[in-house]
Order: sequence, then structure tokens, then C-alpha cells
Amino acid sequence: MLTIIIRSILIYLIVLLVFRLMGKRQLGQMQPFELVLTLIIADLATIPMAEVSVPVLHGVVPLLTLVVLHFLLTLISRSSQQFSKIISGKPVILVNPKGIDYQAMKKLNLSTDDIFAALRECGYFSLSQIQYAIMETNGKVSVMPKADYAPVTNGDLNTKVEDSFIPIVLISEGKIIKENIELAGINEDEIQKIISQNSSKSKKIKDVLLLTIDKTGQTYLQMKEGEGISFQSKRLVET
Repeated sequence: MLTIIIRSILIYLIVLLVFRLMGKRQLGQMQPFELVLTLIIADLATIPMAEVSVPVLHGVVPLLTLVVLHFLLTLISRSSQQFSKIISGKPVILVNPKGIDYQAMKKLNLSTDDIFAALRECGYFSLSQIQYAIMETNGKVSVMPKADYAPVTNGDLNTKVEDSFIPIVLISEGKIIKENIELAGINEDEIQKIISQNSSKSKKIKDVLLLTIDKTGQTYLQMKEGEGISFQSKRLVET
């Protein structure tokens, strides 16, 4: 039993090292050859763990071999676009200005439901909003909306805006976050004053669902019963 435990810990540490060397991509961001290597590594790791008769070295050597293979494939892919297309494929246009590319859809073995689900994940619910939708090599869909549906930026409007700031939570579900009020430089009396002046219902701290404030004094208050309101507090946060 002790032997199995030691072997398991050893293989775990080696597999952990292997994945650290391979990088920090999430499963959905992996190229096909990276996903295949990951699945094989997971399978190989279980053999020396469960089979005491199999030498640990027979499990370690294949793992390290796959790591070397991974680096070689990655290196070649970076230096050769043709090779990269062979092992990782290439982006495919699923939707163009004329609509869904039926041939591309069949080639990728997708249904219209799959396409609509991917578009909805990108925030678009109608094909009339889409100029192009591209299936990337890692399986993700990238969308270029039509001009009328593209998000407007402040740069488009030539508008100068101030930077945004992360609000500090002062009260959450009726409880004061003491370390946060110290960070904000506000005391409990000031918090009570903010509630009293801006709540049309209860004035009690225990009835506050959420109270936040940022360094510009922008405050958000919502009681457990009622709608949330935003307002500018005269008391600015010291940071």
C-alpha cells in the first residue's frame, strides 16, 4: 500500500511538472495536438499508479517523451504555417455577409443549433447582426458584427472619459465589511448617514443588501427590499 501511495505522489508531481512546462492554456483554448497530448498523458499517468508490476520509469519516460514532442511540434508550428495548418487546422468562415456557409458547416460537422449557440455566447441573437463568424482552430467562434450592431467606443465619439475605479464593498447582506471601511477611510457613523439620507425604506444597516463606493464618491445602495440606486456621495474615498 505504501508503495502505491509513493508511486501515486511521484507520478502526480511529474504530471504537474509536465503541464506546467506545456503552458497555462485552458482546455477550451488548446490546439488539437495539445488536446491529444493531454488525453494521452492523463491515460499514461494512471498505468504506473495502479500497476505495481510496471516500473515507475516505464511511466515517466513516455511522459517526458510527450513533453519533448510537444515542444518540437510547437516550435515547428511557429516556423511553418503549412505544418501548423496540417496539425491544428485553419480558421473557417461559418457566416459571411450572404449568411451561413452550408459547405463549411457540413465540413465542421456542425448544425445550425451549434452555430446559433456559439453566436449567442458572443452576445448576438440574429444572423442579421453578423458580418462574419469564424471558427478558430481551438474551437472558439469569433464574431465581426455589422457596422450598425458594433459596440460604440468613446474613441468613435471622440469623447474623453475618466478612468473607471473598482468600487469598495462597505456593506454586504446587512454586514459591514470592517477592513473595507478602513480602506475607504469611512466610519460607521458616516455609513449610517449615507443610508439615512438615501433610503426611503428602512434606515437600518441590517436591512442593506449592498453598499459600495469608489474613490470618486460614486455610491451604490440597495436595500434587501427595494431597487438599487446610484448617487454621488459628498464623502470621497481616501486611497
